[in-house]
Amino acid sequence: MKIEGKIVVVTGGASGIGKALCARFASEGAAAVVVSDIDQAGINATVADIAAQTAAIGIPCNVGKEEEVTDLVNRTLEQFGQIDLFCSNAGIFTPGGETVPTDAWQKIWDINVMSHIFAARAVLPAMLERGEGYLLNTSSAAGLLSQVGSAPYSVTKHAAIGFAEWLSITYGTRGIKVSVLCPQAVRTNMTAGGDGGVAGLDGMLEPAQLTDTVIQTLAEERFLVLPHPEVLTYMRRKTDDYDRWLGGMRRLHERFSEAYKKREQSSD
Repeated sequence: MKIEGKIVVVTGGASGIGKALCARFASEGAAAVVVSDIDQAGINATVADIAAQTAAIGIPCNVGKEEEVTDLVNRTLEQFGQIDLFCSNAGIFTPGGETVPTDAWQKIWDINVMSHIFAARAVLPAMLERGEGYLLNTSSAAGLLSQVGSAPYSVTKHAAIGFAEWLSITYGTRGIKVSVLCPQAVRTNMTAGGDGGVAGLDGMLEPAQLTDTVIQTLAEERFLVLPHPEVLTYMRRKTDDYDRWLGGMRRLHERFSEAYKKREQSSD
């Protein structure tokens, strides 16, 4: 997919990766960019930044609530007639393990997993009727590998990739393209004040940097969007010898365990 002339929706567009995607899509000649987030001030700022380049509007949305995702899609369709690319990008991080309270598990599940399902339910009917459409779902390298220090993040990002795979398998012959964005550490609110921990071992990207990989991957219509190319090597090592890989991850866990314990305590 080439972005020029396309109608694009981006959730989590008020800051970080989402904001950078909005800016890049505008510069690539998108016909319209719909900026969505729970942060109205952030939405307004992103819209103001790109309004000179494209038809930009902001629509508030809590992606963990299906009715709000449906409203986002319906309002976009009413104004622009179609959605060519839906970027289900919003996400959160919750540190800790199996003892994280159930309500916190449910919240991260709703935002990191169900948001993609809500988006697919809302956008697919019109896309399938037209016989074309693109879904870009943001997951993480943690969804391909794991996340030391956070069971909720690791589990939900694995699930997000599993759903994206299913979408591609199920609808790929009906004109629906699916890609899943899987970066390691990116300098966003989620990593503020730190070096990215384990995910930062291969360097922390600025949000604008990863948009190069996004644009290239969309143009090639490949499934995995890997701004940190090292992730592909780690995936191959994991599948080549799972037990050896787990041993290496245990060593990383020991190396970073104290830092993650402090992060968990500070979030209580």
